[in-house]
Amino acid sequence: MGNPAGLPSIYADKPIELALAKVITSFPVNTFLENLAIPAAGYAYAPDGTIFVTNHEVGEIVRITLDGNQQIHASVEGKVSGLAFTANGGLIATGWNADSIPVVSLIASDGTVETLLTLPEAIFLNGITPLSGTQYLTADSYRGAIWLIDIAQRRGSIWLEHSMLARSNSENVIPAANGLKRFGDFLYVSNTEKMLLLRIPVGIGNEPGEPEIFVEQTNIDDFAFDVEGSLYGATHIYNSVVRIASDRSTTIIAQAESGVIGSTAVAFGQSEDDCTAIYVVTNGGMFLPPPTGVVPANVVRLEVGKAGYPLARE
Repeated sequence: MGNPAGLPSIYADKPIELALAKVITSFPVNTFLENLAIPAAGYAYAPDGTIFVTNHEVGEIVRITLDGNQQIHASVEGKVSGLAFTANGGLIATGWNADSIPVVSLIASDGTVETLLTLPEAIFLNGITPLSGTQYLTADSYRGAIWLIDIAQRRGSIWLEHSMLARSNSENVIPAANGLKRFGDFLYVSNTEKMLLLRIPVGIGNEPGEPEIFVEQTNIDDFAFDVEGSLYGATHIYNSVVRIASDRSTTIIAQAESGVIGSTAVAFGQSEDDCTAIYVVTNGGMFLPPPTGVVPANVVRLEVGKAGYPLARE
């Protein structure tokens, strides 16, 4: 697959089994697509196959159909990072407001944006995932913490703050705790700066246990699980997508020529004829440009042959 200049060769000895790839749509060079959410089949407010994508730098949530049509669904005054669905068909998003204060926003099905809460004690809210009911967990990439967000109570509190979620160097701009998803009784979290994939037990009251290292030397941004427990991760500056099986083995399933330069996040398709595919969003290499320079940001479909794990669907 090649290794971007100056980076550790952490995937050099990993097997390659490239999935069938198709670029669904592209955005102009220097567009930072950060996250995506795909509604369940039969979603009342959009046809099956619709993808909602965060355009980080400009604070937009873009609605994309499988024929590549793009439409701005909502705009926030600031930047937008993580994205997940709410029970009533809306969206919850993390980011910063116009004053650079971390904020959690609610987006109604018609695109209306409402500030749910500001979190001035947070630093960099990133990936977000459902926990239970009206509760969500969101990673704070620079504080080294995970916040519990209750959209019914309109309240945010620290769920877990831990050295394993933090950066090894507070001057490093690479996010630490980044993507997070629950599978069974564990919450999995990527610490991108430390190149770790972590696993945190979740108790019967949804309280956190002690984090442990699940996989070392892997550069994961955001990710999704299939029903068998395999994790599909965007490697961002490594310009690839990897599959990490439940036995912790890694296989490369997409690389630069698949259209995933600067891959940032992954989500499973939800419709009956699309549930064995993942969708990947990219930034075209903005953080670490390839030798040819930054390329257009893509939304790429990869056929992986397994359906997504329900609790990981977003």
